[in-house]
Amino acid sequence: MAGFSSNKPNAPITGINVTPLVDITLVLLIIFMVTAKLVVSRAMPMDLPRAATGGEVQQVFSVSLRADGTTYVDGQAVPRDEQVLQLARTALATHPDLRAVVQAEGAVPHSRVMHALDVLRQAGLSRIAFAVEPGPPVEVGP
Repeated sequence: MAGFSSNKPNAPITGINVTPLVDITLVLLIIFMVTAKLVVSRAMPMDLPRAATGGEVQQVFSVSLRADGTTYVDGQAVPRDEQVLQLARTALATHPDLRAVVQAEGAVPHSRVMHALDVLRQAGLSRIAFAVEPGPPVEVGP
């Protein structure tokens, strides 16, 4: 019987059976691996901007959302979403490693930003980043 070290019934336990511990650990590891894969696949893939001192030049598809309701693609005003979709598909066909940058003013509603993301995803763009302006650091009080 696991738990007794000798034939004496009152003898202290000097050995521990680690087989159940290893079994439970492996089962938990498998569960975490499976759930981590499910969580990652449901998330929206985003390509966050990286800071680097040098590197190759990349083609960027810029979408600017203004508070007055206008949309600009690479600096040109675009009145309809269908045109944004067509421009994004054309640019992606020309540059397969195309990255999109969404620039939205602070007063732009969240629903409009999400709609722009949806249009870019429909075009096949998956590398999307958000442009921000640097601000003062947040100071933590004592």
